[in-house]
Amino acid sequence: MKVLMLGWELPPHHTGGMGIVCYQMCKQLARTGAQIEFVLPYTADFSHIDFMNINPALPDDVEQVIGGQAGSTYDSQYFEYVLGDGSTRGAAMSEHQSNFATYAARLVQMGDYDVIHAHDWLTFRAALAAKQASGLPLFVHIHSTEYDRSGGNSGNPLVREIEYIGLHLADKIFAVSQATKDTIVREYGIAPSKIEVVHNAMEFQAHELYEDVSENAFHYLERMQAHGYGVVVSAGRLTIQKGLSNLLQAFRKVVDVRSKSLLLIVGPGEQYHELIEQAAELGLSGNVIFTGHLNGTGKQWRDAFRAGNLFVMPSVSEPFGLTPFEALAQRTPALISKQTGVSEILHSVLKVDFWDLDEMANKIVSVLDHKDLEETLADEGHEELMKQSWKKPAEQVLHHYHRHAAEHRELAYV
Repeated sequence: MKVLMLGWELPPHHTGGMGIVCYQMCKQLARTGAQIEFVLPYTADFSHIDFMNINPALPDDVEQVIGGQAGSTYDSQYFEYVLGDGSTRGAAMSEHQSNFATYAARLVQMGDYDVIHAHDWLTFRAALAAKQASGLPLFVHIHSTEYDRSGGNSGNPLVREIEYIGLHLADKIFAVSQATKDTIVREYGIAPSKIEVVHNAMEFQAHELYEDVSENAFHYLERMQAHGYGVVVSAGRLTIQKGLSNLLQAFRKVVDVRSKSLLLIVGPGEQYHELIEQAAELGLSGNVIFTGHLNGTGKQWRDAFRAGNLFVMPSVSEPFGLTPFEALAQRTPALISKQTGVSEILHSVLKVDFWDLDEMANKIVSVLDHKDLEETLADEGHEELMKQSWKKPAEQVLHHYHRHAAEHRELAYV
């Protein structure tokens, strides 16, 4: 099975979870014998990847494409078509997509591929150009929709249009959760039979697990814990989708009944300054710590999870959500909103509706006040995590590859 895979990021050059998912899924597909040519819209060093061929479509440096807000997969609010000198960030993103599409259309005609597989809206123009040039079956993999990124609103109409066209012209759609499938059916008018739910997994190397006993980068939090403080951690992009405003309101209730409580908020995003102001207005300046950006594959990132007594993901609309896996890898229990895709497969975690501030606060206080509960959730959650594997999701993907490739060959023969 020869796969032309179109993506926007891979570790260590990534701005979110999609790059990690692509890397780990492709690694498992390669184990089954799939030959993958992974095309990216930038040039970077991927010498550490030996299980697939990495093809840089454009000579642009990685920072030009996904660095900062201008090209992040998750910053669709900046995308726009601009006539003129093209000086805005949105124009740059549009130009990258256009050049990517031109390259993909040429590449697909030079290789002997069986299927095309594209990830999220930034690759859809390239995917459709490749499909038009070759007639090959097109699979689109939905990690997030514009509906989700805008917190359950319409979002950027141009991005919605790209998603709509890509979803309707694809031969098969992979959705990372049942919740995402339901969103695609409801918001984009796609037949349920066209969509296959392929839940994400996450596999860890030994050095990424809790066995790390080196000094924690957040050692000052450990000293505070020794003085009776409880530490809550939340990590990810600071956007409306992630529900951090609700977490701050709930944490105000936590501090009211348990003054020795700290909240560590890890990550960058457009709400960074807004959330700092909200924390101050709520009288939480002495209880909330903002780290800003941390390397999502580095030790400081893992240490942030390791430093907590509880990890909280309060997302308003989350197609999947990988960070609870990362918390459990460090034996830190997790509280996640019921509006997340990962809640469909994780059971040894606490769950709450994102809008139920009282219940969110009650569950946070319960874990901080009861060490036995914290340890039980940590042990059971870690054990459940270790059973996660990419084997089944990859088998689902490969099954549909073969099915659609066979149908394409039959039609071509006729």
